[in-house]
Amino acid sequence: MSSIRTVPALPVLAEQAERLIDLGVPALAGIGADVIRSYAAEHDASGLLAVHPDRLPGSAIAHLMRRGDKAGFIVTDMPDVDEFSPIVDVPDAPLYVVSDPDRGDHLANWSPAEALPELTGVGRTPLLLTEGIGWVLQQPEALERNRCFMTIGSRLRKPDGAFDSRTPAIWISNGTGRDGKDRRDAPKVGWCWWGNRHTWLGFASGAARSA
Repeated sequence: MSSIRTVPALPVLAEQAERLIDLGVPALAGIGADVIRSYAAEHDASGLLAVHPDRLPGSAIAHLMRRGDKAGFIVTDMPDVDEFSPIVDVPDAPLYVVSDPDRGDHLANWSPAEALPELTGVGRTPLLLTEGIGWVLQQPEALERNRCFMTIGSRLRKPDGAFDSRTPAIWISNGTGRDGKDRRDAPKVGWCWWGNRHTWLGFASGAARSA
């Protein structure tokens, strides 16, 4: 699979651990700072240091994202954001690593329905919403104008078992509508339709998850 990589490599796990600690993530996730530091020190891996979504839902950390002086937020019509759960296998551990995260710029203007089989067909796994937020926490530059991403590893199941047609994404607010002009340029958690295409949204994925 070809890919257009414009985001620099992530910091080493030890630096990512300190970033999470500085942001207050241990208290939010109920994990000791020493546990996060030890995990990072003991694992010789590269990639994104992730916290299991059951420990750290999107609503707990979206506001920690930053772009300049603007804090991240969740759109007002997504009050059920934490009900979007993994449709992919996630390690049964409080901490794990997502290897080779990629923004999926080459899939811009694909629909989620088209992108999911493309990613899985080449052995990639779509990022969860919480992983996408975690990536932006570590690297705010992962979001760029006209190069943002969807996180289709998280979906919402309706009571009848079918998937809700909304799919979560992270992009940059234009400060219009209900976002409010004060939020222009802020990182934004929102949603798009499963069958729709957007020229400015790729599909974030990783090579694997390992605990």
